[in-house]
Amino acid sequence: MATVVAFFNMSGGVGKTTLTMNISHLLGEQHVNTLAIDMDPQASLTTFFGLDAYGLEATIFDSLMNRAPLPIDSNHWCDLVPANLQLAQAELLLAGELRREYRLRDTLEQTHNKYDVIVIDGPPSLGLLSINCLVAADFLLVPLSTNYKAVEATMGLLRVSIELAQKVNPDLRVLGLIPTMYDKRTSGSRRANDAIHEIAAQLQLPMFDGMNVFDPVPVRTAVSDSQEAHQPLAQFDPKNDCLKVMRAISKAIAQQVEVTV
Repeated sequence: MATVVAFFNMSGGVGKTTLTMNISHLLGEQHVNTLAIDMDPQASLTTFFGLDAYGLEATIFDSLMNRAPLPIDSNHWCDLVPANLQLAQAELLLAGELRREYRLRDTLEQTHNKYDVIVIDGPPSLGLLSINCLVAADFLLVPLSTNYKAVEATMGLLRVSIELAQKVNPDLRVLGLIPTMYDKRTSGSRRANDAIHEIAAQLQLPMFDGMNVFDPVPVRTAVSDSQEAHQPLAQFDPKNDCLKVMRAISKAIAQQVEVTV
């Protein structure tokens, strides 16, 4: 059975897609057979992989809504299930469906034995697509922008949404919090990073047992440049200091695969 890890935060611009793209590649470096799934209607992950989202014949939408086989693109460093803007319709269409919260989990059953890890790039909202990600996941990785004003409010919303998800997925665990967009030169970034650690220490529910707070991912222009080039950062800029944190995250995921094998 594949270990399913969702990158989750209801806020946009926190680095979910960047981490999904790069960690899927770093898992491959560790010989972990990985499938990446784009569950964001903005289709940034699909675009970063170099696909034309609007020219696709099939996407995750078809699997969710029509029970179609997963449309797996195998032309990259790992397999990808792409998305496009059509996925936004699923929020409305799923509302009238039975087992609507389980649609992604049910879809993934067809491929669980083919992969070691399935990584999901979740949407920046709290709707049925996000709930499907939470229900399908074994573990969550939560990127948090090191913007001091946003940290406490974001953590509160995350806790509420995760508690809701546990009602239908009681085994869900948070594997780690990932401070992102970190600039050590600014006091705001440093205070935000400290706040993330302080809040994490207060999270006492079982789903947070064993949770990591990873070192912050620094702001680097090479990250966006590598996405524009449709390359993982490890290929585009192998000495970039962001990779140290990303490799630590990928190793934490790989360890969970070893536990469940």
